Amino acid sequence: MKTISALIVCLLILFPLAGFVHASEITAIHEINTSPADFDGKLVTLRGVTKDPTRIPVIDLKAYVLEDDSGELIILTSSDLPRMDKEITVRVRIESLAIIKGEALGTTVVELQRYE
Repeated sequence: MKTISALIVCLLILFPLAGFVHASEITAIHEINTSPADFDGKLVTLRGVTKDPTRIPVIDLKAYVLEDDSGELIILTSSDLPRMDKEITVRVRIESLAIIKGEALGTTVVELQRYE
């Protein structure tokens, strides 16, 4: 019984930390823009201010621009668009259509999880 109680207490303590993102884990947008091939297939966490929402209902495409002090990226999302001009943190997957001689072509950034 004591083991179960201790396990429950540990879960209650750790559960609120599940969404916590440490500042050192944040990738600067400039790093992705300058070397997208280095990030192909990787998951990264970004933080920035949202702007320029885009929605194309015919093909169910939603996107927004995320801007930090170092640059900006277009983020594709299947979720609702975030509120604009707000700072958010997002977990994304970087994908490139092709990498030719070390250069990424057709790089897309897909939102996996959003922390507002």
